[in-house]
Amino acid sequence: MNTRRSGSLSLVRLLGNWQQPASRAPLYQQLAQALRLLILDGRLPLNSRLPGERELAAALNVSRTTVASALGQLRDEEYLVSRHGSGSVIVLPEQRSVPGRHSVPQALDLSTAALPAGPEIHHAFSHALSQLPGFLDHTGYDRQGLLSVRQTVAERYCARGLPTTADEIMMVNGAVQGFALVLRLLTGPGDRVAVDNPTYPLAHAAIEGASCRAVGIALPEQGWDCAALAATLAQTAPRLVYLLPDFHNPTGRCMDADTRREVAEIAARARTTLVVDETMVDLWYDAPPPPPLAAFGDRQTITIGSAGKSFWGGLRLGWVRAPVRTIASLTQVRDSLDLGSPLLEQLAVQALINDGERFLPQRRAMLRERRDAAAAMLQRHFPEWRFQMPEGGLSFWVELPRPLASQFAASALSAGIHIGAGPRFGADGAFERFMRLPFALETARLEDALVRLQPIWQSLSRAPLRSRSLV
Repeated sequence: MNTRRSGSLSLVRLLGNWQQPASRAPLYQQLAQALRLLILDGRLPLNSRLPGERELAAALNVSRTTVASALGQLRDEEYLVSRHGSGSVIVLPEQRSVPGRHSVPQALDLSTAALPAGPEIHHAFSHALSQLPGFLDHTGYDRQGLLSVRQTVAERYCARGLPTTADEIMMVNGAVQGFALVLRLLTGPGDRVAVDNPTYPLAHAAIEGASCRAVGIALPEQGWDCAALAATLAQTAPRLVYLLPDFHNPTGRCMDADTRREVAEIAARARTTLVVDETMVDLWYDAPPPPPLAAFGDRQTITIGSAGKSFWGGLRLGWVRAPVRTIASLTQVRDSLDLGSPLLEQLAVQALINDGERFLPQRRAMLRERRDAAAAMLQRHFPEWRFQMPEGGLSFWVELPRPLASQFAASALSAGIHIGAGPRFGADGAFERFMRLPFALETARLEDALVRLQPIWQSLSRAPLRSRSLV
């Protein structure tokens, strides 16, 4: 079987400052720990092949024995398998309890920005079940989605200032699938896709899965850089621009109306399609967002929504809003993937949208309290960290005083805490000075995690940054 191969230079960038001079762990264990983190974060794709031991040792400037021992440890832990003629191939271990082995399910996960289900989820499914008999005389296959559900989503857009009909809506299995469908329709291998830098990690995965190349547009200290967007479109001619204007992941910022208008005008002049991810649109804490970006440039914009953050990730349901002809084309493209979204989930999401004004205000209030409490805890336990208060969303984008994000994440993982290192959100190992820290966790549990992380950070930050020397 042919497998993709990770380049040694790319792997060195992903590893970043993996050596920990203050650690008592042998160097091979530090390397194994850093590689394990890249695998668990998805930055090293499953079934891809690592460089050979000799090549990797030369790239990392360490001994071949160090590399061989690190890879041997990962093979023992079942993160690598050796295949004749293919070298070391990345896999995931079976989830079972083995003494002395790292176990992901037992770790405290601070890498995922999401909430558990509330009581409204059970109520919505109960309501959906009561409606289901009316659909049982049909085949259940519907590539565009139930008409009544699409009408409900369309009415939601109309209420937000974007006139929309049911024919302009397509139900999909989550926002990532929606983006993947758009990529399949509008791009080809080697095409460029412009993205915010940083941006949502699974957007990078979808772009790579479509054999496209991401072109990053750096986010400034505040807002968005429209001049940089215009220059990128002029210089690189991307097929698409993927944006998260509504409480951007990971920064939590919201694009104002004037910037939305300017972005739409830039895209229209360049005749470039905007793909707008509105996954976080309901999670605002100070003020609701402006009208959808498509309201400022409808013909050049495809909008993707999701029930995952607003309601519950377990629903795995989203939607695409686009011109009717685009929706028809996406429906045809979908034939090669699936035959539609589950009806019960569609009915449940319809109930949640209709009932949202009852429970979403309380959810926002709860999250705002957790955000404020988390900010106070960060200032107390990590006064040298810098961050801006997010206007919405579920996380802080924390700037560290030193480029230690990957080292910190690897050390935290060994202590049973999984955190999102900054390079997950950029390309080619960028953002080693940043990490994403969700505040969705209960305040007491989050503080316990921060207390456990504090000595790990202090140990790393007091040590001198590594210099590459042969070991």
